[in-house]
Amino acid sequence: MARKYSLAYLTLPGIDPVSQIKIAKETGYDSVSLRTIPMHLPGEPEFLLHKDKGLFEATKNALKEYDMPLMDIELARIRPDLDINEYEPAFEKAAELGGTDVLGSVWTRDRAYYVEQVGKVAEMAKKYGLKYNIEFLPWAGVRNLQEAITLVDLVKADNLYIMVDTLHAGRAGVTGEELARTDKKYFNFIHLCDGPAGPDGDPVLADINDELMLYTAREARFYPGEGVMDIASMVAALPNLPLSIELPNFKRIEELGQAGHAKRCIDDAKAYFAAHNVE
Repeated sequence: MARKYSLAYLTLPGIDPVSQIKIAKETGYDSVSLRTIPMHLPGEPEFLLHKDKGLFEATKNALKEYDMPLMDIELARIRPDLDINEYEPAFEKAAELGGTDVLGSVWTRDRAYYVEQVGKVAEMAKKYGLKYNIEFLPWAGVRNLQEAITLVDLVKADNLYIMVDTLHAGRAGVTGEELARTDKKYFNFIHLCDGPAGPDGDPVLADINDELMLYTAREARFYPGEGVMDIASMVAALPNLPLSIELPNFKRIEELGQAGHAKRCIDDAKAYFAAHNVE
């Protein structure tokens, strides 16, 4: 069975849902991953379908017109200064649009707190038939695969999964072999991109390392095959999971335009997997 590809919001930062859906269809994607949960970031546009009826209807019509399913919405973060109750209206609208998943992340090292909060968000998502997927990032609250597995085991929610981002996983030292020997029940979809060799984790350079990793993650990810991440073995270890391409690269968008960049992402991904005999 051929892998399904979703166009993640961050590949085209700042894009509105209707334009994202149109570009996804025109460039060969199977679904879209929209950012409809408020991020409260200065200068970043927000596309809050639960507050903007006109935008909701336009998005609904675009999904139907372009026959483009909604896979997930983002980003249901766990952080002490954020109110998780703010997520429920977004979950409701995602379900109305046929969405199946919510993406989230954890931004505190207080395990007791984040386990409780993740459990509440998972329960909230389940009310709307949604799966809650937590990604691990080396500089966040849940930093590696083992911490993510522990979280899922402690919460014990049947709709809670780990989302593997090939950039973050590579930076966290995760290998394809480790993923292959991990029970597949933990995994639901993958974020796909490549990246350069990461910081070595020297604690003296910790602040600089975090800044470098944030820059790459938000502005300068690589097309599959351009970097050093062992994407082939990671993806091969997780058969049949959808691949959501999350590949922001401001330079490439400037050179190619939004549609050109989105097409290059999926074309390079398919060529990379063909070359590595990964299905």
